[in-house]
Amino acid sequence: MHLSADQRHSIQQLIRDCGQQAQRMAVEKFQVYEKGRDDYVTDVDRALDAQLTEGFSQLFPQDGVITEENSASWQILGQDDRRLWLIDPIDGTDDFIQGKPHYSVMVGLLAAHQPIAGWVYAPEFDQLYCGGKGWSSEGDLFQRSGEEELTPLIPTLPAPLSKTSCPMLMGYKDQRRYGQAITQLIPGVQFDCIGSFGLKVMRVICGQAGLYVYLNGRVKLWDTVGPLALAQAAGLVCCDLEGNPLQFTPDALNLTSLAHRQPILIGWASYVEALRSPLKQAIALTNDSH
Repeated sequence: MHLSADQRHSIQQLIRDCGQQAQRMAVEKFQVYEKGRDDYVTDVDRALDAQLTEGFSQLFPQDGVITEENSASWQILGQDDRRLWLIDPIDGTDDFIQGKPHYSVMVGLLAAHQPIAGWVYAPEFDQLYCGGKGWSSEGDLFQRSGEEELTPLIPTLPAPLSKTSCPMLMGYKDQRRYGQAITQLIPGVQFDCIGSFGLKVMRVICGQAGLYVYLNGRVKLWDTVGPLALAQAAGLVCCDLEGNPLQFTPDALNLTSLAHRQPILIGWASYVEALRSPLKQAIALTNDSH
């Protein structure tokens, strides 16, 4: 992965410092702006975006840095073969605005159009998750609480899928649109949702749900690179509704927004294999009725 111990320590400290800053700013007055329909940003997002951009540019001057709040940075995608750092200063901005705890600071490393490392830090819990395939001889996934040393994170299998138990993560918008049809076709489905994309993925890795489904087409590259590096390192299946692997090449994205064109399934193989077909059917029935 070509990251030294000093570089990894600097990344962890930078992300935690920014997250702690967000937590402090959350209790003060901050401005909220509407970027688009149901898409909000705060001046906290913007302040952290600038801070993280500067920090990663200094740590890795030969790499590219793409951040959510600097649209000019999006244009470097696909321009050359540099590694790219994808940064989301606050993932789960709606939760942050509403004073809920499930927001995070996220960073992902993309190389050769593949996620290879990720960091997800939850300020309200002072909890950091990080890793990637081939991270170190000690393992691929790690966690840290507060200022403690990193400790290995062992992925946990969820409860077996059954007709009475099917824990699934799905965003509120997707639940409103597809939840009724999914409930009819998948017995025992139990929806759960929290704000941050990255923290939802961590719930699957830690066995609190078997599958995370994202369908509304608004998730961007800075939302996915870090969490999917962690998911792949955990052995989860990351695919679309057809079972195709998720793609990170420019032709698989909306280059205006860097949104993924593919629907996204992230889950344990047993859940993906059993649920992909009924999910496709439920989505088709819903779309046909609108």
